[in-house]
Amino acid sequence: MAEAYIVDAVRTPVGKRGGGLSTAHSADLGAHVIKAVMDRSGADPATVEDVIFGCCDTIGSQAGDIARTCWLAAGLPEHVPGVTIDRQCGSSQQSVHFAAQAVMSGTSDLVVAGGVQNMSQIPISSAMTVAEPLGFTDPFSGSQGWVERYGTQEVSQFRGAEMIADRWDLSREDMERFALTSHERALRAMDEGRFDGEIAPYGDVLADEGPRRGTTLEKMSSLPLLEGSKKLTAAVASQISDGASCVLIASEKAVKEQGLSPRARVHHISVRADDPIFMLTAPIPATRFALEKAGMTLDQIDVVEINEAFASVVLAWEKELRPDMEKVNPNGGAIALGHPIGATGTRLMTTLLAELERVGGRYGLQTMCEGGGQANVTILERL
Repeated sequence: MAEAYIVDAVRTPVGKRGGGLSTAHSADLGAHVIKAVMDRSGADPATVEDVIFGCCDTIGSQAGDIARTCWLAAGLPEHVPGVTIDRQCGSSQQSVHFAAQAVMSGTSDLVVAGGVQNMSQIPISSAMTVAEPLGFTDPFSGSQGWVERYGTQEVSQFRGAEMIADRWDLSREDMERFALTSHERALRAMDEGRFDGEIAPYGDVLADEGPRRGTTLEKMSSLPLLEGSKKLTAAVASQISDGASCVLIASEKAVKEQGLSPRARVHHISVRADDPIFMLTAPIPATRFALEKAGMTLDQIDVVEINEAFASVVLAWEKELRPDMEKVNPNGGAIALGHPIGATGTRLMTTLLAELERVGGRYGLQTMCEGGGQANVTILERL
């Protein structure tokens, strides 16, 4: 099978809700990173064969196939198509998988993969809210097959995160300590300039807006519990955010013909699923499946990026996989940096690649929980 290479990867800063990116049109955010990755890579935009972008809640500025709109808003050739995909929080990671599969199969030689989300303008689950006047209160009610299998119980990420905390015996204090570490690591990374090379500043927004200086366990302990929760507060959940990110995937043919300099090889791609009611546990079986299929152990992985949708997700994964946590989210995660859901997959990958290069590591593993009880896993080999 042919190899798929990552030529370059770039992201916007992650903007906080109501922050510096909140008024930006989603197409312009996506166009910004597409232009940046094409400029940095030196690849000919006319040779791109597809643009695959992840995005959720595709209404308003994110409707009408945002992948195609981003490319055109970037002023790039009209003959290049685009397609938008939704695998919930893993949408842009899945865009990389589809792009890599196209290259590995010989179908394509150069593909842009990424994602975009402006959650300030279009709040999470807006697509469901818009459908309420049409009689749909959620995606499940009214489905005979769903009700027969899962009943009418609540399906939500908040319930899933709390159920995980209960099943793996995670206390509020455990999760708050993890959250504090996320902020501390993110702030250290910012202060040391670790993100500088991966970020394409957007206007006056030069850096991530989420990490909070002066955060303490005492401050976290004073926050109110989320409605209906016994353990969860906003401090142990990912931040609502705005942003875009993308990578350029190329074949060996494209690399040679255009004189490109790939930074990594896609070593493994897979996706697995788990209980959709718990919703957020799939990174556990997905990581096991990926390592087994790749013939690897976690000890061979130099850097791990696992999305911090909630602290309980990562801590349960830690209890099951027993990794070296110094290698896991070494520059913080979504609790500190934010989680623009359609863009987070390639944001994580951009950061993963930069960290592999910084520490001289060979293999990096990325995974993230997704709606429907799913999880993608990507293993990269740094070149």
